[in-house]
Amino acid sequence: MGTLPVVVLGSGLAGYGVAREFRRLDKDTPLVVISRDHAGFYSKPMLSNALTAKKTAQSLVMKPAEKMAAELNATVRARSGVRHIDTAAQTIVLDDGEMLPYRDLVLALGADPIRLPLEGDAADTVLSVNDLDDYARFADRLDGAKTVAILGAGLIGCEFANDLLAHGKAPLVIDLADRPLARLLPAAASERLRLRLEAAGVQFRFDVAASRIDHVGQRLRLTLSDGSAIDADLVLSAIGLRPRTAVAQQAGLAVHRGVVTNRWLATSAPHVYAVGDCAEVEGHTLPFVLPLMQQSRALAATLAGTPTPVVYPAMPVTVKTPACPTVVCPPPLDAPGSWSTELSDDGCTALFHGPDGALLGFAVLGSAVAQKQSLAARVAGLLP
Repeated sequence: MGTLPVVVLGSGLAGYGVAREFRRLDKDTPLVVISRDHAGFYSKPMLSNALTAKKTAQSLVMKPAEKMAAELNATVRARSGVRHIDTAAQTIVLDDGEMLPYRDLVLALGADPIRLPLEGDAADTVLSVNDLDDYARFADRLDGAKTVAILGAGLIGCEFANDLLAHGKAPLVIDLADRPLARLLPAAASERLRLRLEAAGVQFRFDVAASRIDHVGQRLRLTLSDGSAIDADLVLSAIGLRPRTAVAQQAGLAVHRGVVTNRWLATSAPHVYAVGDCAEVEGHTLPFVLPLMQQSRALAATLAGTPTPVVYPAMPVTVKTPACPTVVCPPPLDAPGSWSTELSDDGCTALFHGPDGALLGFAVLGSAVAQKQSLAARVAGLLP
């Protein structure tokens, strides 16, 4: 038997990220990428502003699977699901029954949209956009639609609302919270975002949730938790993601919110690692691009023979809402401290300081986004 391969389950930014970084360090070890979709390379974050960019699902693909295979000197298996992982035997079984051995296995499985338990005869018409196939369906259904109801006023919901404006649609965003981006922004900054998006044409309904969706003629009627109703032509769910953990759980791996790993991205089974949206690294799930890039580099080094823990620098998140440019660098989860906010006519600067006065996080909106690099450097400890 020849050298066993490193097998990567997933062809998203995390999966291909690990594969690329590994190939920079190791040119020879066999590499296999297993993908449940077409396995073409594209940037998932671009889905929420693809309408503004006038992108089709096909044009979002930067490189097809064949080109990725050639560049990575890898075997790329498209449209292949995984039926079972045997961590003791170090093998995986694909949906077609084929068994593949591995030297090391990387779970880059991603996450699935959270689905609300909606009632009504149109509950099954609710769309979500989590991959290219989803986006193609969404773009197709937009033809002829005027009003789009968006369930969720978080990052993705706000980004899609702004994107729909550029496409000439009227977005109506519904959320149980009392403001947009409630988990990321302090109240004053959140209010500034709301005002700017409303001025651009976004409507919001806060402190309510959709409970049922019914067909009414050619339209959809959403009944809300306060008993009121609104009509729309299309409903998009953007209430969050849940890490894909089923195959890991069936394999006996430790699973909590995500696939549990340490700072070396190692799971509870030898030679099995997890990265990206599916991973819970020392208690944290971080579904953003910068964390998964750091994870990919660290894990690639480990796979190439240099055990390397992931270390996160300051990681600002750019919210793609051109009506109100927004960048947020969340403070560490449960970190003690408080926000202070300074508003100007065209900007907003919110700073999160710890008890000792150290800058632990920030949010900048409008003209204040010009400060993002200097603030990120302060959070990283590079500047006083």
